[in-house]
Amino acid sequence: MSDHFKQSPPFHPGMTVGILGAGQLGRMLALAGYPLGLRFRFFDLAPDAPASHLAAQMVADYNDYAALERFATGLDVVTYEFENVPVAAARWLAERVPVYPPPQALEAAQDRLAEKTFFRKLGIPTPPFAAVNSLADLQAAVASISLPAVLKTRRGGYDGKGQFLLREPADLEAAWTALGGVPLILEGFVAFDRELSIIAVRDRDGGIMAYPLVENHHREGILRLSLAPIPPPLQHGRVGQGSNRQIWDGGATLEVDAIGYVAQAMQALNYVGVLAIELFEVGGKLLANEMAPRVHNSGHWTIEGAVTSQFENHLRAILGLPLGATTALGHSAMLNIIGTLPDPAAVLSVSGAHLHLYGKQARANRKLGHITLCAADPETLARRLARLQRLITDFPQQ
Repeated sequence: MSDHFKQSPPFHPGMTVGILGAGQLGRMLALAGYPLGLRFRFFDLAPDAPASHLAAQMVADYNDYAALERFATGLDVVTYEFENVPVAAARWLAERVPVYPPPQALEAAQDRLAEKTFFRKLGIPTPPFAAVNSLADLQAAVASISLPAVLKTRRGGYDGKGQFLLREPADLEAAWTALGGVPLILEGFVAFDRELSIIAVRDRDGGIMAYPLVENHHREGILRLSLAPIPPPLQHGRVGQGSNRQIWDGGATLEVDAIGYVAQAMQALNYVGVLAIELFEVGGKLLANEMAPRVHNSGHWTIEGAVTSQFENHLRAILGLPLGATTALGHSAMLNIIGTLPDPAAVLSVSGAHLHLYGKQARANRKLGHITLCAADPETLARRLARLQRLITDFPQQ
């Protein structure tokens, strides 16, 4: 059943898009939308958020329905740039203005247990998991799933927050003390070969286009580097020699599976807009980790590295415009700038480098911006990455 209670108007220049959240993703949506003649309005708790530099921002709580009423007045469509928007607020808005992606996608993505159950219902492989609401539940789940395992809050948490790795039985009580008191989920620990993500976009008529599969590198739970399209796993030395070599076919098999999974999820949710699914590659197979019903950090490379960026395609989808080509233009890397800004002149001295700063004050573990690095071939990309590695403290070692 559709969550789109309000009929969408036909596209015309000058339409106003309301965005729930005014962080860097909202900022990049606005930057992609201005060439299309769009106007924007933001709603966020935080004053002086990154997107507020580009358009009007309403500062209020998401449960303030009088503020939401003022926000919605005159909007043609509403979207969101983070997945923790209260579902009730999204549903309330959907009765007054078209809301894409549908609120039911928010509902599925906000609770890790609901999300994993949703994947399992569609036949999308996941790590083993179990609900945990008590220490006894945790003990039973560990007995079933075995260790190591990861205990997570079902709601909230990002960039590695709200998680506890269990390595031995003695860790259970400490984990329960640290996280107990809210609904939890235990997931089997995955000794993955690589972390990947697939990003796709679905229009209002059900047409789907997908970007190339991306390889991601995290440290301390924070995304540091994305490579697109995915390079052969042997290039990074994490997949052994011999029989594993034969599974690599340029990523075609993995990509077909990943696109199939994201298409299933989109169709089940009657989805409109960009959806990302984060994946683990294990022995040439994929396991779904989680989904993000929005534009995604691992897709920032598309601004310079694809024919149409994820941000423009998200806007095209929610406004009823034809989708743009998702083809990669050569090879790209996306590096998050975490905590400390590098010298902009030094970054831009690297051929193919594009600097994006979000207007945030520097502090530890904060995403201050990103760099897209483009090249015609993987070898040139690797050489340019090596130069940037010397400029960025948090650049992951290869």
